[in-house]
Amino acid sequence: MTTVYILLEILVAYLLGSVPSAVWIGKLIYGIDVRQHGSGNAGATNVIRVLGYKAGIPVLLVDVFKGWLAVQLAVWMPIPGLSMDSMIYVRIGMALAAVLGHVFPVYAGFKGGKGVGTIAGAAISIFPLAILIVLVVFILVLATTHYVSLASILASLVFPLVVYFIMGVRHPGLVGLSMLVAVFIPVTHRKNIRRLIKGEERRFDFRRKTDRKENL
Repeated sequence: MTTVYILLEILVAYLLGSVPSAVWIGKLIYGIDVRQHGSGNAGATNVIRVLGYKAGIPVLLVDVFKGWLAVQLAVWMPIPGLSMDSMIYVRIGMALAAVLGHVFPVYAGFKGGKGVGTIAGAAISIFPLAILIVLVVFILVLATTHYVSLASILASLVFPLVVYFIMGVRHPGLVGLSMLVAVFIPVTHRKNIRRLIKGEERRFDFRRKTDRKENL
């Protein structure tokens, strides 16, 4: 029965992660599938580029929230009989399920985003202090280079260092999760990496976008 509970919670985390906020907001409010415009990515950055901040900020908030909620469910609904150490691994499993749901959403033809926002949300639940430090790195890189992809990649690489050396985390599962993030995000950004090397990556425009037609 315990195994069934674990699988159900992981399934719920995947379904939460699958909520395609970028796709739904784009289609329901603007009549546009953002995956057919801009970078083709169903994430907040592409939504901002295509539809503007009024659409992109809610998408980002939903993506972060669903990652946080997916992991928090394990805290709010503890499985009877599981040790604290086992519950940590359940939370790790739910974090991974939520991210996979975002990248491969069952509600949107398994074509989603790159998982940065959802990873951030899950990390807020598991590593709240570490994610603040990593957020500073992200903001500094973005502010100086205007490359969201580079900021995401560098922040992910710094993440396990912060978790291990600054936060002093020694739990093998949590350390392994932080290292997995440092691998996962660069892998999902491999096309961006190639464009960065070639000097073809688009810089993020901080100017407010209000005219949807102008951005398409």
